[in-house]
Amino acid sequence: MLNRNLVAITDCDHDSITVEAGVLKAAGLEAPWLQCKTEDDLIRECVGFKSVINQYAPFTEKVFDNLPDLKVIVRYGVGVDNVDLTAATKHGVKVCNVPDYGMYEVADHAMALALALARKIVLNNDNVKSGVWEYQKAIPIYRLSTQTVGVIGVGRIGTAFAERAKAFGMKVLAYDEYAQKAGRTKDYMEMVSLDELLERSDIISVHCPLDGNRDLIAAPQLKKMKESAYLINVSRGGIINEQDLFHSLSNGEIAGAACDVFSPEPIAKDNPLLSLPNFLATPHIAWYSEESAIELERKVAEEAARGALDQPLVNVVNAAAGK
Repeated sequence: MLNRNLVAITDCDHDSITVEAGVLKAAGLEAPWLQCKTEDDLIRECVGFKSVINQYAPFTEKVFDNLPDLKVIVRYGVGVDNVDLTAATKHGVKVCNVPDYGMYEVADHAMALALALARKIVLNNDNVKSGVWEYQKAIPIYRLSTQTVGVIGVGRIGTAFAERAKAFGMKVLAYDEYAQKAGRTKDYMEMVSLDELLERSDIISVHCPLDGNRDLIAAPQLKKMKESAYLINVSRGGIINEQDLFHSLSNGEIAGAACDVFSPEPIAKDNPLLSLPNFLATPHIAWYSEESAIELERKVAEEAARGALDQPLVNVVNAAAGK
C-alpha cells in the first residue's frame, strides 16, 4: 500500500506527472498533484507533508512558519528564486534543485543564439521571405574562428558552452571567481576580470546564477563592450538590466543581443526590446528537449522520495539547513 502522507507536488505546469508518479510508486509513495499559486494555497494544501516538489509557488517565511512538518523542497530546475533560502535554513528545511538535467540543451541553445546573431540568420531569413535576395544587407559578418567568446560563469552549463565555442575555433575568455579559486576551470580558458572580458569579447554568454548577480550587466558594463559585440543570456532574467540593454541596442553601443530569460516572465508584449531588429527572444525554452524533460521529472521525484524516506539527499542548495 502506497504512503500518501509524505510527499506532495505543490504545482506543476507539465501535461502530466506520469514520470514522477512512477518513481514515487517504486519507492512506496504517492503524491497529490496540487495547484498552489500563493502563500495561502501552500499553507492550506501542504499541511503535514514532509517533502514537496515545487515549480513556481512561493515559499516564504510565512509559509515555513505554518508548515512545521516540512523538511525538504525539491525544485523543478536549477534556480530556487521562489524560495526564501534564509527562511528555509532557519526552519531546518533543505532546498534541493536539479542542476544537471538540461545542461547540454542550455549550452546548445546559447550556441544556437550566438550563431543566429553572428551569421545574422533571422535578418537574412526575413529578407529572403520578403523578396530581398541581397547578402549585402547583412554585412558585416565575421569568421567565427577569429572571434573571442566571453563566458560569464563556468559551472556545468558555462563550461559546456565554452567547449562548443572552442570546437568552432574561438578563443575563450572566462570570468568566474569561485570556479577559479576552486580550480574548476579548463586549460583553454583564459581567466580574466569581468571588465576585461567585456572589453575583449566579440560574443558574451551569461551562465551565472541570479543570486548575487542582479544587474551584473547594466549600462556601465554595456558601454565597455565592443560596438560589434553580441550578448546572450540563457541563465536568469535580471542578470542583464533590460532597460539598459534596450538603450544600448537602440543607440548602437552593441551589435545585438538574444535572451531566453526575462524579469518578469513571460515578457510583456509591449516590452520595447521586442521592437528591435537586433534583439532575439525565446520563451525560456533553452532547458528543453524530450529527454531533458523526462530526466527532470525523474530526478525531482527521486530526490523528493529520498527526502521523505530520510535518505541522503543529492543536491542541497542550503547545506546548513537541518544541522
